[in-house]
Amino acid sequence: MRAMFRPMSKLNTPKKPVVQDWHRADIKSALEKAGVSLRQLSLQNGYAPTSLKGALCAPWPAAEQIIASAIGVAPASIWPTRYDEHGNPRSGRNQRGIGRWSSRKSISRSHAGNVENVAAA
Repeated sequence: MRAMFRPMSKLNTPKKPVVQDWHRADIKSALEKAGVSLRQLSLQNGYAPTSLKGALCAPWPAAEQIIASAIGVAPASIWPTRYDEHGNPRSGRNQRGIGRWSSRKSISRSHAGNVENVAAA
């Protein structure tokens, strides 16, 4: 069995820093320090009491902006994985023609007949 050989220069190279989002507990404590809770923010902005909690788990740029402004930082600094280098939200929901969804095709009403004809053949 051959042992793997790596030159010393390869072993000592620094790794690229991993960008991570804030932990949900850190976000909640930052809001608490600011004197507001997720529930209060939700109600103040016209959402149901538990709505903004969803932004802690899944991308929701509008809610992220509300939370970030309450803390006093940019949303991209709290959730760097959800924003590009310019501070714009990464593509996904509500941006169907951009990014990861650009290759997905939808069947419009005008083409629905073609699908039925192919299925019947």
